[in-house]
Amino acid sequence: MNITRENIDELNAVLKVDIAKEDYSGKVEKVLKDYRKNANIPGFRKGHVPMGMVKKQYGKAVLVDEVNKLLQDALNKYLTEEKLDVLGNPLPKEQENFDWDSDNYTFEFELGLSPQFEVSLDNEKPITHYNIVAGDEMIDNQVKTLQKQYGKLVSKESAEEGDQLSGTFKNEAEGIENKTTLPLEKVKNKEPFLGAKAGDTVKVSTKGLFEDDHQLMDFLEVEHDKAHGLDVEVEFHVEEVNTQELADLDQELFDKLFGEGEVTSVTELKEKIKEDAAKQFEQQSDQQLLNDVTEMLIENTQFDLPKEFLQKWIQTAGEKELSAEEAQEEYEKSEKGLRFQLIEGKLIQDNNLEVKFEDLKAFAKERIKEQMAQFGQMNPEEKELDDIAARILSRQDEVKRLSEQLMNQKLLSLYKEKVNLEEKEVTYEEFVKEVYE
Repeated sequence: MNITRENIDELNAVLKVDIAKEDYSGKVEKVLKDYRKNANIPGFRKGHVPMGMVKKQYGKAVLVDEVNKLLQDALNKYLTEEKLDVLGNPLPKEQENFDWDSDNYTFEFELGLSPQFEVSLDNEKPITHYNIVAGDEMIDNQVKTLQKQYGKLVSKESAEEGDQLSGTFKNEAEGIENKTTLPLEKVKNKEPFLGAKAGDTVKVSTKGLFEDDHQLMDFLEVEHDKAHGLDVEVEFHVEEVNTQELADLDQELFDKLFGEGEVTSVTELKEKIKEDAAKQFEQQSDQQLLNDVTEMLIENTQFDLPKEFLQKWIQTAGEKELSAEEAQEEYEKSEKGLRFQLIEGKLIQDNNLEVKFEDLKAFAKERIKEQMAQFGQMNPEEKELDDIAARILSRQDEVKRLSEQLMNQKLLSLYKEKVNLEEKEVTYEEFVKEVYE
C-alpha cells in the first residue's frame, strides 16, 4: 500500500491511496473461509460448501468490505503520523471507470486543512468587565422578602390591599373546583375582592383576572391549553382573610438567617445580602466577559477557511444529504462558531491549558458541594463527595460536560490575566439595560 499527498494550496490537499492485491487478499480469504464453515446452503452439509460457490455468492461484498476497512485504517494512521490538522473528514473523489474486478485499486480523497494563524490577546480598545452589585432598591426588596418569609399570618375581618384569601374557586359547568390561597398582589382585578369577609362569595371573570393567563393553571387548576384565553365566570368562596405580618428585624431573625452572631444589625444584614448577590451576579458577569472576548478574538483574528471543501463535507456529514444550496446556508450559519473553535484550540495549545483528571475530580466535588448546600447539607463528608464524584465521572457525557466547564474557567482566568479590561461597577438593572437593551 502506498499513500501520497498533493497539496493544492495551503488549505486543500488530495490524498492518493494505492492498494495492491497482496494488501487485502489474505484478509478476504480468511473471511470467506469463516463464511464457508458456517454457510447453510441447501444440498451441502455445513462446512462443506465448495469455496467457489462461497466466493461467487459472497466474494464481491467481502472484498469491498475488507478494502474499505483497510482504507479507513490507512487514512487514520496516515493523518496521525503526518500530524495533519484537518477539518471535517476526508472526502472520496469520484473516479470514472473504477473497477472492483481489478486486482489493484487507487482511491483519491480531498482534504480540508486547518489554517495556520496566530492569536493575540492584546486589544487596543479595552473590554468592559462588569462588577454587578445589588442596588439599594433590590436590597430593600430582599429585606422585605425575608421579613415576609419569616413573618406570620394574622387573621383579619375583611380584605385589603396586600392581604391573602384562602378559599375555593368554582365553576361547575367548566369542572373547576380548586381550593387555594390567593395573594391579592397576584390579582390584576382586585376590586371584587377588597372588603371580602370569611363566608362571602366573590364572582369574577377569568379574563384579565391575572397579568398572565398561565396563573389560572395554578389558582384554578386548569390545563395549559384551556388557561389561554379562558373567559368564564367563577365564584370564589372565601374561607379566611389573612394579612402577612412582617418579621421584626431583630437578632432572632438574623440568627435564623445566618447563624448565631454572624449578623448583628440591619446595616450588616444589608451588607450580607449585597455580598451574596454579588456572588450570584459574578456568573453573569463572567459569561458576558467570555462573550465579549469571543467577539473580539473572532474580529481580530483573520484567516481563510477551505470554504468549498467544507460545504461539500456538510452536504454528506448529516443523516440526510443536503443540497448544495442547503449546505452553503448551513456553512454560513456555522462559520463563526467554527472560526472560534479553531481560535480557542490555538489558545489552549499556545498557553498549555489542559484538564487533568485530578482537576476534574476536584471541580466535580465543588459542584456537588454547591448543590448539596442548596438543600441544607453544608458540611458533607469527604468520602461521600468522593463516592458521588466517582459515579458522575464514570459517565462519558458528564465527563465531557464538566471538562468543557472547567476549560471555560481556565480560559476565563487567562482572559482576566492577559486581555485589556476596564472594570465597571453597575447595578443589576444597569447591567441588563446596558447589555441586553
